[in-house]
Amino acid sequence: MTQPFIMQMRPLFGEEEKRAVCEYMDEDGFITEFKRTEKFEQMLAEYTGSKHCIVVNNGTISLTLAALAAGIKAGDEVIVPNYTMIATPNSVKMFGAVPVFVDVEPETLCLDIDKVKQAITPKTRAIMLVSANGRYPRPGIEAFEELAKQQNLLLLEDAAQSLGSFYPDGRHIGRAGLIGSFSFSAPKIISTGQGGALITDDDTMAAKLRRLKDFGRAAGGNDIHDSIGYNFKFTELQACIGIEQMKKLPSRVERKKEIWRRYSANLEGVKGIRLFEHDLKCTSPWFIDSLAENRDALIAHLKTANIGTRVMYPPINKQQAYQAPGDHKVSNNIGQQGLWLPSAVQLSDFDIDRICSTIREFYQV
Repeated sequence: MTQPFIMQMRPLFGEEEKRAVCEYMDEDGFITEFKRTEKFEQMLAEYTGSKHCIVVNNGTISLTLAALAAGIKAGDEVIVPNYTMIATPNSVKMFGAVPVFVDVEPETLCLDIDKVKQAITPKTRAIMLVSANGRYPRPGIEAFEELAKQQNLLLLEDAAQSLGSFYPDGRHIGRAGLIGSFSFSAPKIISTGQGGALITDDDTMAAKLRRLKDFGRAAGGNDIHDSIGYNFKFTELQACIGIEQMKKLPSRVERKKEIWRRYSANLEGVKGIRLFEHDLKCTSPWFIDSLAENRDALIAHLKTANIGTRVMYPPINKQQAYQAPGDHKVSNNIGQQGLWLPSAVQLSDFDIDRICSTIREFYQV
């Protein structure tokens, strides 16, 4: 009997989201962002412990606006990891800043601070730290804060994969930098289909971000513009969904940790595959990421068993879109062996056992 297909990732929406959207539509609202959006922002600010939260239409634009609000300009260099979703460098490339690719730590896939130091030039304006899969860099976030201070650089956080993850000092990931950015695209731990959020404790940055996303208006509901801005607003329908998703976030964080633990226990002793470690006291795994020997054959084997996977990000500097010089050993290896296993929060224990049994079968364990 054919087993049902297990997707690598899928969002999870329920009756609560459906009811919230229907109730809003019965109110005959304008749908553009208003009170529901404000509530969603407030929930995110309270959860992360930040003073301000500003939501926008997606997580790429959120990074772009963070850079613009912080004063990064065309021609400025921004250090980014060579292992990340391509949105990270694209976000600053969009307005003419120059992404400088730096390799990552083999254990965490976060920026390697020693290589960051080597990449700093007189044109460097900022470090964009990506907390890969909710992890933080081995030297600690404080080392990056100190480096940014010493070199007079901006520290911005791409925390797209990190909602529900914290630094050991108790700060939510995204709060160490001047501005932190999150994403609510379909694969994230909570989703509004598309969407992004920015958090900051800086009043000036918050005001700039709100103007940048709303045409540069001096205040909402008028057409007086004292600065350049754009239209990157949210919608009330997204906020209705986001509010209900936020209510489920704490339980999802715990389930993600349980999923990782079960994978880890089931795959212990399998020499052909290695899961990346997580400090589960602090971080919540977004995806189950691994290094797999003979990866393509494993993917095919799992596919035959109706199990979906996804190849991890290839090294950005080698992609056709960039073709930048540099040989980055860790991100190159991820491009060759990195594999995301099924990671949806709705995975059952039975599903995980089935996936791991199929992997063990492939490696003949």
